[in-house]
Amino acid sequence: MVRILIADDHEVVRSGLRRLIEARAGWELVAEASDGREAISKALATRPDVVVLDYAMLLFNGIEATRQIRAHLPDTEVLVYTVHDDETLICDLLRAGARGFILKSDSGSQLLAAIDALALHKPFFTRKVRDTLLDTFLARSKPRAFRLSELQCDLVRLIAKGHTNEQIAELLNIPLRGIKLERAQIMRRLEVSSTFDIVLYALESGLIEP
Repeated sequence: MVRILIADDHEVVRSGLRRLIEARAGWELVAEASDGREAISKALATRPDVVVLDYAMLLFNGIEATRQIRAHLPDTEVLVYTVHDDETLICDLLRAGARGFILKSDSGSQLLAAIDALALHKPFFTRKVRDTLLDTFLARSKPRAFRLSELQCDLVRLIAKGHTNEQIAELLNIPLRGIKLERAQIMRRLEVSSTFDIVLYALESGLIEP
């Protein structure tokens, strides 16, 4: 059973989300929130698998709500569902810990696919959001004119798909210490400092598909 919390300050939006979720077998709506503070408190109380939240909420916006939910509930994934598609906003939300981003102009089937992906701890970006992220990455001044080893490419793919170091060690049959060392070397080579930047590199280089 996938347990879901929805947070949006518009009742009509929550109502639409509620109908989509309740119509899906194997999904359970565990709570609703109308502002950021309520989203955080209800997430802590119900510990959902996925939180679907808007960015522009009262009291705490989507960035702060995402940051606090992920800090206290690292196994809970956050899907941002909003009308805003500004590249800075998208990047800030992903850095705060969101793992998916859906625009309210996207289809209902995209939203369902996003929840499915996040329930499996996989990131989800629609094509429009992916293109925005790629533009951001490509606009960086320093080119990535080097190659990763085959093992490092495999590691980047798994990191970008949301696997933990422990899961990657098991999948690749490599000691955990070795995974941590390879991950550190990748970050030095890419000259990045976060998982978010690894995901951007994986998208830009074609190592993963949106």
